[in-house]
Amino acid sequence: MGLTLKDMADIQAALQEKYRGIWEGDSPETAKNHLLYAVEEIGEVSAILKKRGAGAVVADEGVRAHFCEEMADVFMYLTDVMLCCGVTPEEFERAYRAKAERNLKRDFVGEHSHYLDGEK
Repeated sequence: MGLTLKDMADIQAALQEKYRGIWEGDSPETAKNHLLYAVEEIGEVSAILKKRGAGAVVADEGVRAHFCEEMADVFMYLTDVMLCCGVTPEEFERAYRAKAERNLKRDFVGEHSHYLDGEK
C-alpha cells in the first residue's frame, strides 16, 4: 500500500476545503502562488542537501526526517497547482508515463553533445 497521486489530490482537496477562506484557495488564479510556494520549499530541500549533504540525509535520522518533511511540502504545493488548474491524477499519470517513455528512447548524450564537448 503506497501513497497514490489520487491520495495526494484527495488530501490536498481536503486541506483546501478545511482552510477555505483562510488560505488563498485552489482556483486557477492562485496556481502561480502555489507554484512559487513549491519553489520556496525546493529551496529548503536544497539547503538541507547543501548544508548537511546527501550522506546525512541517508545516515542521520533527524536530517532525513527534516528532508522528507520538506519534500512532502514540495509535493503538496505541486499537487495544489494541479488542483488549481483542474488536472486530475489520471491525466497527470498519463502525461508522466508518456514523458518517461519518450525519455527512455532519447539519446541525451547525443542531443546535448554540444554542451558536453567543452568538458572532455
